[in-house]
Amino acid sequence: MAAWAVALVATLGALFLGEVMGMTPCLLCWYQRIFMFPLALILGMAAFADDRRGAVYALPLALGGAVVSSYHSALLAGWVPTWWVPCGSGPSCSKQSLEIFGSVQIPWLSLLAFTAIAILLFIYLRKSRS
Repeated sequence: MAAWAVALVATLGALFLGEVMGMTPCLLCWYQRIFMFPLALILGMAAFADDRRGAVYALPLALGGAVVSSYHSALLAGWVPTWWVPCGSGPSCSKQSLEIFGSVQIPWLSLLAFTAIAILLFIYLRKSRS
C-alpha cells in the first residue's frame, strides 16, 4: 500500500507538471514516466486485491525507473560527458528549469520515488515469502 501511495503521488505530480503547468517533459523524463505510470496501476490493483504478484511485476519497473532517473540525476550533476546526452530537439535533459523546495530537481525526486518503491517492494516480498 505504501509503494502504491508513492507511485500515485509521483504519477499525479508528473501529470500536474505536464498537463496543468504546461511543462513539456524531456526525453529522459518521458522514460521515467513510462516506468512510473504503470506502477501506480499495478500496485494499486495489487494492494486492493491483496495480490503478492503485483509486487513481483512492479519491482522490475521500479528498478528500471531508478536506473533512468539515476542517469538523469548524474546528467544534471555534470557527471556525464556532454557528448553522451541523449536529448535531441525539444526540452533539454541536462538543463532543468524547475526546482522544488528551493534547489531540488525533478529527476532527484523521481530517483527518490523509484528507490523508495523498490525498497518497499523488497521488504514486502521478503516478509510475504516467509
